[in-house]
Amino acid sequence: MAACDGELLAAVFLRLEDIHTRTSFPSAQPRAPYCMMGVCFECDVHVENIGTIRSCQQTVHAGMKVERQDYPKRLK
Repeated sequence: MAACDGELLAAVFLRLEDIHTRTSFPSAQPRAPYCMMGVCFECDVHVENIGTIRSCQQTVHAGMKVERQDYPKRLK
């Protein structure tokens, strides 16, 4: 998906067909950006070379590699 430099990463997710940024633990329910101001932590994603961040607090830049935080459905 195309994004513009300086756009919030959460805004890009909200344009996707599947808007979830992470799944909850341990129920694996999909979660998505909610408050858009960094309070709720629903928009956590993993960004290569940065780590886990709130996507509503991170702007997009060229070459950015982002992964959803999908947790396993159950503990073993």
